[in-house]
Amino acid sequence: MAKYKSSFLNEAAARGFFYQSTNLEAMDDYLATPGRSGYIGFDITAKSLHVGHFIPIAMMRLFQKHGHRPIILVGGGTTKIGDPSFRNTTRPILSNEEIAANLVGIKKCLLPFLQFGDGASDAIMVNNADWLDKIEYIPFLRDIGKYFSINRMIGFDSVKTKLESNSSLSFLEFNYMILQAYDFLKLYTEKGCCIQFGGQDQWGNICCGVELIKKKLGKEVFGFTNPLLTTSDGKKMGKTASGAVWLDRELLSAYDFWQYWRNVNDADVIKLMYLFTDIEIDEIKKMESVQGQEINELKKRLADEITSLVHGKDSLDEIHKSASGMFAKDSADLGAMSSIPKYELSDLSKSAIDVLVESGLCESRGDAKRLIRGGGVYADDKAIREDYKFQKENFKDGLLKFSCGKKKHILVVLKTE
Repeated sequence: MAKYKSSFLNEAAARGFFYQSTNLEAMDDYLATPGRSGYIGFDITAKSLHVGHFIPIAMMRLFQKHGHRPIILVGGGTTKIGDPSFRNTTRPILSNEEIAANLVGIKKCLLPFLQFGDGASDAIMVNNADWLDKIEYIPFLRDIGKYFSINRMIGFDSVKTKLESNSSLSFLEFNYMILQAYDFLKLYTEKGCCIQFGGQDQWGNICCGVELIKKKLGKEVFGFTNPLLTTSDGKKMGKTASGAVWLDRELLSAYDFWQYWRNVNDADVIKLMYLFTDIEIDEIKKMESVQGQEINELKKRLADEITSLVHGKDSLDEIHKSASGMFAKDSADLGAMSSIPKYELSDLSKSAIDVLVESGLCESRGDAKRLIRGGGVYADDKAIREDYKFQKENFKDGLLKFSCGKKKHILVVLKTE
């Protein structure tokens, strides 16, 4: 028997998207009717979204699936300030040109997930620079600032955590939650949007918007937060030794993206199946008892499902061919591994340590040395030493497989004049 009147809330809860909300009963009544609007905000500090954004993106996709309209708010205005929530450092302030370039990349990342258009449930994208850039300071303080209590603002965990760690919180950053609340007000009055979605770390900011609309207009709107994407042992997901797991294949190859999901911890596979695949809930429940070698098959399916969503099903054939080639006994199949990241080598005198660091296989020279000494670095599946020398005869058809362990690989491409 369904727990909620809203089909969206039923599936969101069953798949693990729900963490906390304001007035859940009233929100359920509101969402029981299709065609409702809800928004999620992304500051555009990079030209791509990454796996850390995956839960809110997938949640908005589910929202649209159940007949509602997703509003994607990009922070062309708030990006100029930076959200201080649970951060010990201030975000760098970007130029208008950098923000505009990043905006193009963000939209590109969202296209595989959402249907944009003019229909009742089609997603729309709005930029808060359209109104924040036009704010007049004194009228804003008078009309909006009067509704905010400093006592309450410093009580929010996101601010309190930063103050307790003795990290600097500038007045510029402190304004962020007021501007985010104002975004909600603008979307309510201009787009009829009554729900703000966000990660659990956005709870304080979201509550500010809900309270502003209540105080200024006497209307009830809602906040809905999802859990942050973490592993079973509580660590944030979405980072590798080489950096963030980007959704844009220009920043991270489709093969590396697939490998990330293929290598998640066994304990996280089922949770990720619920969150990020279209597999029916009843089918996933049957997977919960899977153990041993069968877990590896589930990981492959998880990687296939997520990668086909982000990079298209056409990417899988090449990825599977590349993954199979990684376990070849020799270099005969290296030419088939076209989706594996490449590193161009034009100087044979370059050290293996330099190649490991420059290619992103290792974070630092120290890491590379420790890994080599531990027997964890391979050239064509043979362990190397620190004094390893690149030689032309080691390359087959100009290619040499370089590996860190069994999971991280590159193809070293010999460049000759």
